[in-house]
Amino acid sequence: MARIAGIDLPKQKKVYIGLTYIYGIGQHTAVEILKKANIDADKKIADLTEEEVAAIRSVMTSEYKVEGALRSEVQQNIKRLMDIGAYRGLRHRRGLPARGQRTKTNARTRKGKRRTVAGKKKTPGLK
Repeated sequence: MARIAGIDLPKQKKVYIGLTYIYGIGQHTAVEILKKANIDADKKIADLTEEEVAAIRSVMTSEYKVEGALRSEVQQNIKRLMDIGAYRGLRHRRGLPARGQRTKTNARTRKGKRRTVAGKKKTPGLK
């Protein structure tokens, strides 16, 4: 099993798909990495040699920011937006969508589970 950037890649997948299990690498970036490392993209991860895994690792570390470093950079960017009081930072602070989506309906992923707000109570005996 190949282990790159602290992630165990699935043996049965093709290399360009397996690399997408690493945070910060999509299919396009995976194919670019494999071209730079001179490795066939359709090869299975189980068929990779140690030299090929080392070549992939060296290309990734020299040219791309992935996993922990990328996650911390994204968090710092969000924190910076909140600190300077930008609109997007305020949306992040309130847990609402930050990119202009509607919130009257939908937006349940960001807003969380529905919280029922009690309506006005009618006083008995009055008409």
